[in-house]
Amino acid sequence: MGSIIIKNAQIVNEGKISNRDLLIKNGRIEKIANELNEHADKEINGYGKLLLPGLIDDQVHFREPGLTHKADIETESKAAVAGGITSYMEMPNVKPPSITQELLASKYEIGANKSLANYSFYMGTSNDNLEEVLKTDPENVCGIKIFMGSSTGNMLVDDEGVLQKVFANAPTIIATHCEDEATINQNLKEYKDQFGEDIPIAKHPKIRSHKACYLSSSFAVNLAKKHDTRLHILHISTADELPLFDNKLPLEKKRITSEACIHHLWFSEEDYVKKGTFIKWNPAVKTAGDREAIWQALLEDKIDVIATDHAPHTLAEKQQIYTKAPSGGPLVQHSLVAMLEMHKKGKISLEKIVEKMSHNPAILFNIKERGFIREGYFADLVLVDMNRPWRVEKENILYKCGWSPFEGQNFQSVVTHTFVSGHLAYEEGKFNLNQMGKRLQFDRS
Repeated sequence: MGSIIIKNAQIVNEGKISNRDLLIKNGRIEKIANELNEHADKEINGYGKLLLPGLIDDQVHFREPGLTHKADIETESKAAVAGGITSYMEMPNVKPPSITQELLASKYEIGANKSLANYSFYMGTSNDNLEEVLKTDPENVCGIKIFMGSSTGNMLVDDEGVLQKVFANAPTIIATHCEDEATINQNLKEYKDQFGEDIPIAKHPKIRSHKACYLSSSFAVNLAKKHDTRLHILHISTADELPLFDNKLPLEKKRITSEACIHHLWFSEEDYVKKGTFIKWNPAVKTAGDREAIWQALLEDKIDVIATDHAPHTLAEKQQIYTKAPSGGPLVQHSLVAMLEMHKKGKISLEKIVEKMSHNPAILFNIKERGFIREGYFADLVLVDMNRPWRVEKENILYKCGWSPFEGQNFQSVVTHTFVSGHLAYEEGKFNLNQMGKRLQFDRS
């Protein structure tokens, strides 16, 4: 592995922005200084660009194995790297679902062979695999995923006895999808009685309602408090849920944490008119008021991380009527530039973007030696040109599904270089596949 020196970049890291040089050697950050004169195999001029720690996305669905007509680990990890994401944690609702240690191990083999980004895979939970869940190695696996509300795939855990046992005995962090299934089913029945199968997409946030989210999230929080479980609630979508979280403790000491996703920060229910099922997610995109409340909670540190919930489906699947069109959409290629656009609009600082998308996921999941620009850490880095406008078009979309909810959107910033464990994996639109990403390790001893 060759050495690389990045000169004169604006480093955004740990609450500060400073012009520095950075040397990469043997996959790690060797030196950071005001000026470095060391010889390197490659020199990159970072003048006028931002240098960020690589993003860590704690919630993606890359669809492999079994659903590779939608996406796969190779295509989606490349799209992630092009978007500045150097590490991801992928969900278990594949085919077959990752609900045994053997099936989970087979996904790690795929990751080792095909993932350009660093990777980890969640262990899945069902109503009858408690013994397998409890075998999960906390130092090698990012966490345990529980669908406390059905989404894509058949992994709903609705047996309260099972939930009690998992929360009481989980060997590592539990990440939950929280929506109350009984409430959703009742709402869906009412709208089917009114409209039949072709329900207007605008009813999606009424079906997967505020009540459904709050009932499930509050139940999960109560379980975690009862058993002192380390709980992380994914994709918060309502203002109602925000009082469940606090900002009084530093992140390292929080037992209950939460995540906001790009789509809940960008879109609102008004966008269903133009975007239709292309912004159909679970939990649903809700009101502009919910969006603003989520933003406020994020900036006040009630919400700890920003992720994507990247979940591709084919164009044909998404173009079906409401009751047939699956929920989810691709986002990893555009998450960073979307947040940088929000920075340009004065919504969020660069330092806060890095905190929520790089530092905090590393802290929250106890990831070893990643998420920060520090000497000795792995060189997971992203160079960004903040003043190179471009437009999302079909020809520059890298997802296997070939579409994006951001299609037609103009962005002012572009990712020019992405380094994964010291490897220059992406440079000015071109990938270098000579080295794959590494399996994430966790400091939980």
